[in-house]
Amino acid sequence: MANEHPVSLRRLIPLGMLIVAGVLFMVLGGHRYVTFAALADNRAWLLDLVARAGAPAAIAYIFVYAGLVALSVPGASLLTMTGGFLFGPWLGTACAVTGATTGATIVFLAARAGLAGLPGRAGPWVRRFEAGFRANGLYYLLVVHLIPLIPFWLVNLVAGALGLRLWVFVLGTFCGIIPLALVYASLGDDLGMLLESGRSPDLAILFRPSVLLPSLGLAALALLPIVYRRWRSHLGGAAE
Repeated sequence: MANEHPVSLRRLIPLGMLIVAGVLFMVLGGHRYVTFAALADNRAWLLDLVARAGAPAAIAYIFVYAGLVALSVPGASLLTMTGGFLFGPWLGTACAVTGATTGATIVFLAARAGLAGLPGRAGPWVRRFEAGFRANGLYYLLVVHLIPLIPFWLVNLVAGALGLRLWVFVLGTFCGIIPLALVYASLGDDLGMLLESGRSPDLAILFRPSVLLPSLGLAALALLPIVYRRWRSHLGGAAE
């Protein structure tokens, strides 16, 4: 059981290294390269690089995306749009989802090693939440990733602290982020025209009814198995 693992400094080393590396990245100015201005200044060079490199360019993009997510650097939406800009909406989505899932898994494993067992010490309500999340982790992950208001890095940390199984986290993350990633990558497919005109893409697109409502609908569908299980459990308890 995940809540049986003691929280110790030694177990916190992997997570601490990621936090320190992320802080150093920001302090040294790396975040300046994860902006629309930097993308606009380097768009010709990036397009030429992709045209010449082919598949290795896509692999490099996945590694860069995974590294930035592992360091919890803000800018996932820009990175996903950049994937759509460089590789088109479908390949861009595939590369972005692969990179994001890889980076998220690194954070998850570090958090699970260092923080698993901590929520169970917070009280009975948190222990019940932990048990429920672990029992229905796949469905909950699908839901939270379909709601754009919940930070990606926070989901990775909480899932690790709650001690989800690795395959549950990977599958839930990979499948859960596909819809919103496709929206951003499709937006990135038109990024060239926006950059040439000196404009930035409308990041509020996720909150438009035409995008938000289908996302919330998918989230509701992901919750149906949990609601059904609880309903059956309630009926079973009432029949006794």
